[in-house]
Amino acid sequence: MIKINRLEIENVKRVKAVKIEPTASGLTLVGGKNRQGKTSVLDGIAWALGGNKYRPSQAEREGSVVPPFLRLTLSNGLVVERKGKNSDLKVIDPSGQKAGQQLLDSFVEELAINLPKFLNATSKEKANILLQIIGVGNQLHELEQKEQEVYNRRHAIGQIADQKAKFAKEKPYFPDAPKEPISASELIRQQQEILARNGENQRKRQQLEQIQAAHFSQKEEVERLKRLLDDAILKSQQLEADLAVAQKDAIDLHDESTAELEANIRQIDEINRKVRANLDKDKAETDAGDYRQQYDTLTSEINAVRQQKTDLLTNADLPLPGLSVEDGELLYNGQRWDNMSGADQLKVAAAIVRKLKPDCGFILLDKLEQMDMDSLREFGDWLEQEGLQAIATRVSTGEECSIIIEDGYVAGQEGIQLQQPPGEIDPGEGWNAQAPSWKAGEF
Repeated sequence: MIKINRLEIENVKRVKAVKIEPTASGLTLVGGKNRQGKTSVLDGIAWALGGNKYRPSQAEREGSVVPPFLRLTLSNGLVVERKGKNSDLKVIDPSGQKAGQQLLDSFVEELAINLPKFLNATSKEKANILLQIIGVGNQLHELEQKEQEVYNRRHAIGQIADQKAKFAKEKPYFPDAPKEPISASELIRQQQEILARNGENQRKRQQLEQIQAAHFSQKEEVERLKRLLDDAILKSQQLEADLAVAQKDAIDLHDESTAELEANIRQIDEINRKVRANLDKDKAETDAGDYRQQYDTLTSEINAVRQQKTDLLTNADLPLPGLSVEDGELLYNGQRWDNMSGADQLKVAAAIVRKLKPDCGFILLDKLEQMDMDSLREFGDWLEQEGLQAIATRVSTGEECSIIIEDGYVAGQEGIQLQQPPGEIDPGEGWNAQAPSWKAGEF
């Protein structure tokens, strides 16, 4: 991994002249009070390595007669310089090859010199950066789309099932009603059949009365007309036979009542209302059951998709143990970004930056005064363990600071010059051998 071995910055923003040799691994903490030049050091490094898009809007120190000067010596032997009126870039490659911003871009990760861009991104943007660098972003996106599609279908089915169940619950039920709606024409037909049978019965009754009258008349005729006795007896015997048949038929006759049909005809609308209500209730209960079954099936499908997502991330080459993505957000040891400690947030950011460009072995961090001493120590130990270099600032002059910036200088280097003012002879390039030495604090 490529790291920063040495940096020299002069007349950049609030920096007058500083020379720093950051520790190769771990945390180099640049301390000092406000408005002394701490952040200017980081801005200078970002400008030197990131190009003119990181050039401060007021790059030259106010009151300076000498233009900004930047020189960074990297662990791969490259020397990066920006100097002169236009702060032109010069990259000195020890191998003799031509070099420039394109070479720097090949191994300097943008987020390493602009970590706030990652820290201030939304949770979804952070997760997307991680998913893209581990190569599962597209697959996870497809699974998330599938999960959302199935979830939406299940939600719609669940709403319909609830509506059907509510509809069935609110519907009245009439246990005494028939299963199917009844027809008025059918009841009238049945009534007409009964009336027809009753009419036939009446005809037979009338016939009985007629035969009885004839029999009586004939017996009188027998009495009165003795001379016609033989004929009358024969006719009487025939009539007696007919009478026996008629009497037998009359005994078995039974008139059917139409009262129930007439009542049904009068109540047909009410009966059919009850029947339809029962049918609606039965159908709603059946539909509710069907939709609940569909809902359960879709739930199983969602769980299967979520398991695929879990397996995808479990098998992925994540940059940090305990790091994962859930519902489009980064999780570290089960905690979402806003629940992570400051040290954990920086660990996650640094690990992702390293994964983006493994050759970039450093990061720049500003404003670490928000972290307590334990968190600083924890983060510094993790950087050393991972072999990463971090150059950071903190509003403090305590022992935790590697160096202290005072009025644009490193404490102990006051008054050094990295460039000669116009008109003076340049004694040589590189470090000013006669400049006061400085001692890095130990974190």
